[in-house]
Amino acid sequence: MSNAPQSPDPQRYQVIPRVLVFLTRGENVLLMRRAEDRPIFPGQYNGLGGHMEEGESVVTAARREVFEESGLTVEDLWLCAVVAIDVGESPGIQMHVFRGKAPEGDLKTSLEGTLEWVPQDGYQDLDLVEDIPILLPRVLAMQPGAAPLWGFYRYDEDGKLIAEFNKLA
Repeated sequence: MSNAPQSPDPQRYQVIPRVLVFLTRGENVLLMRRAEDRPIFPGQYNGLGGHMEEGESVVTAARREVFEESGLTVEDLWLCAVVAIDVGESPGIQMHVFRGKAPEGDLKTSLEGTLEWVPQDGYQDLDLVEDIPILLPRVLAMQPGAAPLWGFYRYDEDGKLIAEFNKLA
């Protein structure tokens, strides 16, 4: 089969695939305080993740990002959400959100930011990326094998995030 039928039409709405991963160890969740010099979310707390690269599946991208940002090799990931993010123009973003149990091992340092194990009931007072207070409680409540959430983020005329979630049975 030729790949020609799969070629994107530049006139159609397109998305950039990203991954976001939340690892837990006991009652703690691993968060990264983004470095102040980072162009996206400087100084704010987020999960681990980034862009999917050519030739990767979303799971491969999630594992690679975790390794690059933490030094941990994680096999135990499950899909918790797929979120379409309308940024007001094309391309938009499609974010695949995973959760997993962190393997034993020391965390490595990264230019991306500082890693911290945060109590699952104690992250609310941190300077979080704007969607994390909405997304993280949902992800932490999910169990392996549960149906993923389907989300849609958009921004109102004042630039305020509006997040919607649906779950398919």
